[in-house]
Parts: sequence; C-alpha cells; structure tokens
Amino acid sequence: MTNQTLAQASDIAVWASMVLLTVAMLAFAAHLAVTGTRVRAQSVDAATRESAADSAQQGGSADQGGGVSVLTLPPEDEPAPTRRWGVIGMQVTWLATFALIAGVVLRGWSVGRAPLGNMYEFALAAAMFALVIYAGWALRKDRLWLGLFVTLPVLLILGAAKLSWYTEASQLMPSLNSIWLIIHVTVATLSVGLCVIGCALALLYLTKDHYERKGDVPGWLAALPASKALERITYGIHIVAFPLWTFTLIAGAIWAEQAWGRYWGWDPKEVWTFVIWVVYAAYLHARATSGWHPRKATWLAVAGAVCILINYTVVNTFFVGWHSYSGI
Repeated sequence: MTNQTLAQASDIAVWASMVLLTVAMLAFAAHLAVTGTRVRAQSVDAATRESAADSAQQGGSADQGGGVSVLTLPPEDEPAPTRRWGVIGMQVTWLATFALIAGVVLRGWSVGRAPLGNMYEFALAAAMFALVIYAGWALRKDRLWLGLFVTLPVLLILGAAKLSWYTEASQLMPSLNSIWLIIHVTVATLSVGLCVIGCALALLYLTKDHYERKGDVPGWLAALPASKALERITYGIHIVAFPLWTFTLIAGAIWAEQAWGRYWGWDPKEVWTFVIWVVYAAYLHARATSGWHPRKATWLAVAGAVCILINYTVVNTFFVGWHSYSGI
C-alpha cells in the first residue's frame, strides 16, 4: 500500500530543496563576482607596482653620481577576497541537501521500497548524490568556487524531474522486485552524481584554459583555480566515477541474466550504457597518453556526460525495450 501522506511530504521536501538551491545558487554567483573582481584588482595592482619598481630602478641607475636609487613601494595590505557570500551559499546548500535526502527517504517510506523504480526517483537519487558529494568534499577543501556549477545543474535536474518525469508513488513492476535494483541502480545514480560534477569541472577547465591562452581572464573566472588545477581535479573525479560505471554495467548484466535468462540482449539501454563506458574509457586513456593534449582529452569527458543525458532522456522516453521503466 502507498502512504499518500508520506508521498506528499516527499514532494514538499523536494520543492523546498529546489527553493534552497535557488538561494544557494544566487549566493555562490555573488561569491564568484566579488571574489573575481577582487582577484583581478589585486593582479592589476601587483603588475602596476612591479612596473613602477622596474622603472625606478632603471631611472636610479642613470644618476650622474653613479649611485643607484631604487624606489621601494610599501606593501599594501590588500584585504582577502570576501568569503561571506560563498559561506552563505554553502550553508544553504547543506540545508538543500538535507531537504533532498528527506524527500528521497520519504518517497521510499511511502511505498515501502527503495525509491529507484522510475525516471523521477532515479533523478532524485542522482541529484542527492551530487549534492552529498559536493557538500562533503567542501568540508575537506575550499570548494566555494564550485558551488554555482553544482547547484545549477542539480536544480535543472530536479526541475526536469518535477515537470517532466514526475510519477505518483506506486509499487514496483514484478521484474524490478530484486535486490539487484538496489545494487545496480544505487551505484548508477552515484556514478551519475559524480559525472555531473565532473562535467561541470571539465567545462570550467576548457573555458578558463581558453581565456588563459588569450591572456584575458574575465572577472568570475579569475575566482577559479588555474586551468591546470581544474584539469587535474576533473581527471580525479572521473577516476572515481569510471569504476562505479563499470560496476553498473557488470551488475546490470548479472541482473539481466537472473531476470531474463541472458547477460546481454542489445537492448537500447544496454547499448547506451556500454557507449557511455566506452567514451569515458577513451577519455581516461587519452588523458594518460602523452600524445593527447589534456584539452582534447577533456572534450571526451564532456561527450560522456552528453551520452548520459541522451541515455537518460531520449532512450528512456522514446526507445522501447526491456528497460522501459520510465514510469511516464
């Protein structure tokens, strides 16, 4: 039986999470704007002082007396870039994370099963993992600069889930009533959550690298780490996500053998799961190959995220197969 009260409470919690994510997103945007402006101003001031010192040194060496008069500029006590807006964004992100966790848990309680049975529930779980990973990561390292680029895609995922993929809480189809649902889909959603963050990092790296090569980094990009650091972080995220997606592929084959008597049937969902695996494997291989520039390899990581998007939206909605469990 479905508990409609708990199901409605789950819906309210998800909507509350979306409102909080909107507030967090605005706070993180303000943090980038303020920090980026301050960093650029400090860079310009440092360049001006260095130029003035060089000019003074050259002028002093030309004195008739042969003495060298070097102008020493007093160090300026530049205030550190404010973190106020970023800290507010992080605190609100934690509230949004707790609200979304509550929404997922209440959805499961309302139907007495793991909330992983359709597109709507999958989207909630993937978004929840993305927030949990980011929030936990930010406890160990300063990742305020990344907040906008995590809360924005998560908010878009939740918006699509509510507006396009929403289904009423209900019981599972008989073929889904297996322990492999929890194992296979939980790892898949965790991997997708990592890939959401990985795609955001990849796009940030490509953008900053482009402007660094031009020699003119815009204000908000100045608040981010250097492009080389962004590329290393991107690679590190995918190093964790790829084995999880590999396990997703293997677990899905084992579940298929138990449910349908075959490990592989070239179902559209199976094919696209394998395509995603191949693209990310190509990215990691290209990244480790000396002949590939990291910029070109990173485009493969972006392509992998696009394949996940196609697999989740187009394949789930328009392709008919054994995995037609979208619920919409």
